[in-house]
Amino acid sequence: MSGTSSALRPPADAVAPVRHPDAPAAGELLGAHYGECFGCGGEQPHGLHLEARAGEGVRITAEFTVKPAHQGAPGLAHGGVLASALDETLGSLNWLLRTIAVTGRLETDFVRPVPVGTVLYLEAEVTAVAGRKIYSSATGRIGSPDGPVAVRADALFLEVKVEHFIDNGRPEEIRAAMDDPDQVRRARAFEVNP
Repeated sequence: MSGTSSALRPPADAVAPVRHPDAPAAGELLGAHYGECFGCGGEQPHGLHLEARAGEGVRITAEFTVKPAHQGAPGLAHGGVLASALDETLGSLNWLLRTIAVTGRLETDFVRPVPVGTVLYLEAEVTAVAGRKIYSSATGRIGSPDGPVAVRADALFLEVKVEHFIDNGRPEEIRAAMDDPDQVRRARAFEVNP
């Protein structure tokens, strides 16, 4: 994006992202990383229930339907909900890198209103990596993958250790996630923190 702040421009020594060999295959549905996640969790009654799929390289696609609970102005999606959808989509990219990372900065451009009932189609990619910093961008389109652009974002994610969540999360949820007998679910609960 031409108006991107300097904090979101990769430094000269940044490298191209490399998809991890164990990343989900292109076309594979990523599923929720945590049931209570507002962005992707199925246990959130008013959540986005965003569904993301791995793409080629270090790209993903995602979609969600704007529900009445997501309104800001009458009949239109709340800007914060749209920013959450972009953040969730961008955060899901880290699954392709097999990196635990958190959002450090998110800049969003709201191009056009998104009506309730609309399916928002999102596409995101990691553009560069510099040490612990992961640079990415996303676009959301109305009605179809090639529909009119409604929102865009650039983001900076920071790689963290799992202790970031343990030290900062609410103890009841951390304990429940860590005590989950399903090893895969337990590991995935800490993969993304939009």
